[in-house]
Amino acid sequence: MKIWAIADLHLAHSVPEKTMEYFGDSWKNYMPRIEEEWKKCVGEDDLVLIAGDITWAMKLEDALIDLAWLDSLPGKKVLSRGNHDYWWPSNAKLKNALPPSISFVNGNAITIDTISICGTRLWDVPGLSFSDIVDYKENPRENKKKEDDVKIYKRELQRLENALRMLDTHAKVRIAMIHYPPTTANLVNTEVTDLIESHGVDICVFGHLHNIFPGKAAFGLKGSTQYYYTAADYLQFIPLKIYPS
Repeated sequence: MKIWAIADLHLAHSVPEKTMEYFGDSWKNYMPRIEEEWKKCVGEDDLVLIAGDITWAMKLEDALIDLAWLDSLPGKKVLSRGNHDYWWPSNAKLKNALPPSISFVNGNAITIDTISICGTRLWDVPGLSFSDIVDYKENPRENKKKEDDVKIYKRELQRLENALRMLDTHAKVRIAMIHYPPTTANLVNTEVTDLIESHGVDICVFGHLHNIFPGKAAFGLKGSTQYYYTAADYLQFIPLKIYPS
């Protein structure tokens, strides 16, 4: 079994007026491109990790249109939540609604074969800046935050710690899925990386950032944990093989 990762799909089959093509040529025909590239590399027995911002749908019944499309693609899929996944319901409701090939992590962990995976959304890590690698553009679709950023971050950090504790310590590979970057491109220490590495995580996947400057290398190996930035547009909509390396 190979493991692939791709985040920030921003699917819009159920809400075509929200297609990411609004953001420029790099997103042109992105949903057919995702499907084409996915089918080129992912096998039926493979696993694909999707770390947040899965669909622009606002309600679960609309999101299920996009999730059915994901279900039709090869492989097993594991989802975690992003900041734009407003449709995401309770864990119990989501478990009952998901198509057969899709599972999820949200403040918990699951084990598939010898692979143990945990995840949560996380939030902006205080003090981190990505201005050296990101061409920041204002997103008119971004809602203003209603809570204090530090309060949300602390809550998400606790949820991540709880999820990490649920990882199978006997698993061959331990993976953390989060949506927000836990560190900078040059891999500075943060509370999040300390937590991830203290729980013996082999691989951490995340996304969230867009408009990375061309030619900028992003993230990599820190200690014994490999950090993979997997936003779909950065990957040119080609799933990234993260295991075996």
